[in-house]
Parts: sequence; structure tokens; C-alpha cells
Amino acid sequence: MIVEHGGRVMSLAEAADWAAGLRAAGRSVVFTNGCFDLLHRGHVDYLQRARALGDALAVGLNGDASVRLLKGPGRPILPEADRAAVLAALRAVDAVVIFQEPTAEALVAALRPAIFVKGGDWGSATRTPPEAAVVLGYGGRVQYLPYLPGRSTSEIVAQIRS
Repeated sequence: MIVEHGGRVMSLAEAADWAAGLRAAGRSVVFTNGCFDLLHRGHVDYLQRARALGDALAVGLNGDASVRLLKGPGRPILPEADRAAVLAALRAVDAVVIFQEPTAEALVAALRPAIFVKGGDWGSATRTPPEAAVVLGYGGRVQYLPYLPGRSTSEIVAQIRS
């Protein structure tokens, strides 16, 4: 399901065309992905820093089924359409694509961003995002950004539930 918000929430095909157009114009696309359930200051800071790395920021948003698979049956708190609309309303975000798979590998392969960004909980020898191999395979760059301390959706959810 595609929910429009100023043309920023796109299907995979629309986003691939958008990214190809930017690349053809010599502009760089930055990509990140996540659940973005209960959007908070840490998310906004992360997205602003990701956007500053290039000319445009595309966000892959885990759909509801994907979030349940990753986070458990009580998640997401907010449905994918709401999460997509909130992300699309942020100045730092140029495109949002909802995906239902557990990883964004197919989305990364279709968009071919110059830079793939993940949070600081990734990037160790034992925890590399599967999308990184796709990006490195076509010559893109992987960048890890540290999280703001004390900003975690899982911690917020736990606090609310207690």
C-alpha cells in the first residue's frame, strides 16, 4: 500500500526511477532503513546527519509484517502508513519506500545509493547489515552513525508498558 505525502512516499519502481534520475544529474543518493516506530529525537538527529552526507535521502521503512518479524508481536505501535507519513513530513527525508521483507537488500539493489547509512549498533565484526554487501558490490560506501545516548524506541516502549 502506498500512502502519498507530498509525493515523497513512493513505490519501489517510483523510487528506483527517482534515484536513477538523481544519479544521471550527478547527484548523490543516501539511503537508510529501519522501523521508525514512535519517531523520536534520536531518529530525527540520525536522519538529519544521514541527509547531510549527500544530495538526497531515501528511507526504506519496514512494513508492519517486517516489524513484527523483527521486534515481536506487540510491534509496531504505529501502522506503516502513519510511520511513512511522519517520515515523509521531515525536511531531511526526500523519499520513503515501505518494504515487507526482513532486510532492505532488494530495495538497496534497486536504488543503488552512493552511501548506505546505518546506526552505530551496526558495523562491528559480528554485526554487519546484509545490505552492506550489496552496496559495496557496486562500489557504494557504507557509513555508520552513532546514536544519541538514551534515545531508543525499545526503551520508550518498555517505559510506557511498565
